[in-house]
Amino acid sequence: MTPGWWTLLATVAAALCLGFAWRARQGRIRVRNRTATADVEESVTDQLPEGLRKRLTEEADEATRVTLLQLSTTFCAPCRHTRSLLTHFAGHTDGVQHIEVDLTHHPEWSTPLGVHTTPTTLALDAAGRELFRFSGVPRQGELSEALRPHVS
Repeated sequence: MTPGWWTLLATVAAALCLGFAWRARQGRIRVRNRTATADVEESVTDQLPEGLRKRLTEEADEATRVTLLQLSTTFCAPCRHTRSLLTHFAGHTDGVQHIEVDLTHHPEWSTPLGVHTTPTTLALDAAGRELFRFSGVPRQGELSEALRPHVS
């Protein structure tokens, strides 16, 4: 084989490895890093821009124990799938509410939340603290398991 073929083969192998690694991370739940002062937890809603904070407050329900805040963009295909899955999940799970926010016209809202890709969904407790987050389309089994201690 010529050196060009080896280069092509190495590039394809590297692309496959990176693709598999990326796909494995999509939809995985990541628990937020807790600091040593866990008793002084900052509410995510305190960091939000006024428009987003107002929307969350207006749509708050007293029976809601967990809010799934989905951050999406207009032309994001996985965002539509995530919306469908989370709306169905929240409709069939007591104490869970789903709110979707389109970041297309408000990209500055992603900075305080550390959102770098869409869809990203934050699970917030009733006080507005982040329980966990996931990027991409969630795996329903993992989502159910992660929410079980918070909605039981």
